[in-house]
Amino acid sequence: MATSTAQRPARTRDGAPGAGRVRAKSPYSNWFYLPAAVIYGVLFVVPTLTAFYFSLTRWSIFDSKFTGFDNYVTFFREPALVSSLWHTLVYAVVTSGLKVVLGLLLAILLTSQIVARGYLRSVVFFPVLVSTIGVGLTFTILMNPERGLINQSLAVLGIEGPGWLTDPSYALLSVALVDVWKGVGLATLIYIAGIVSIPQEYFEAAKVDGAGAWAGFRNIVLPLARPATVTVVILSLIGGLRSFDLIWAMTRGGPGFTSDVIASVIYKQYQAGFYGLSTAGNVVLFVVVTAIVLPLSRFLNRKEVEM
Repeated sequence: MATSTAQRPARTRDGAPGAGRVRAKSPYSNWFYLPAAVIYGVLFVVPTLTAFYFSLTRWSIFDSKFTGFDNYVTFFREPALVSSLWHTLVYAVVTSGLKVVLGLLLAILLTSQIVARGYLRSVVFFPVLVSTIGVGLTFTILMNPERGLINQSLAVLGIEGPGWLTDPSYALLSVALVDVWKGVGLATLIYIAGIVSIPQEYFEAAKVDGAGAWAGFRNIVLPLARPATVTVVILSLIGGLRSFDLIWAMTRGGPGFTSDVIASVIYKQYQAGFYGLSTAGNVVLFVVVTAIVLPLSRFLNRKEVEM
């Protein structure tokens, strides 16, 4: 008896039978999602909506007065907003780019057959565990233009070191480099996990075909470690756009406003007692991060599926 159209099995693009288009029913009840939904709602949805409401008010600890969008108008008239937005983008791009490149290179080194590999992995990851404020204060001392160890070491070599944190041309990039030093260990760890998950058969087949180290890196490691790259890019970019604590510990946005980022401008408004204005700034920062990261994440993940 002929099989009806409704009874025919679904076929994949190449014509082979498969159930790729049929979504299997979850064995779990929807009630299993309730605890996660409650936690997400309490820790994210409710604070977000509350922050948006208070951004429309002039508030203090004891009372609040609804002012509409006045806080947003005032925030966008902030003289340092344009420069701080530019500094934020530069900081995010520099830190995320260097973490991707250095993290990948260190991961390749630390997955090869080298002496004391486990110890070196611990050394690379150690800065991630150190307090950000502690790192900032330590490097503030090390980068002192007159008594700092970095410039003293350069002076031994006959090189006059710059004012790392006092020269407007170097301040933001100096903090960015410290951020990379602190965060590259996490990027390396993610890349190590991605590289060790690649089946060794690919590398063995490449050796049999006479492929060298560069060919193996370009044709095997880079494509198959793409999920790790996407993760590092997204996490590093989010961290760079939201950067505050390290910049505040090292420069407080100075000299002048040359290393101010959006988060530091918001904090200065909070210090001045403009709580509603600073809340509006936080909402703006949330929108900026979402507007940049969400499309980028979808683009990178779509490219990964197409591969």
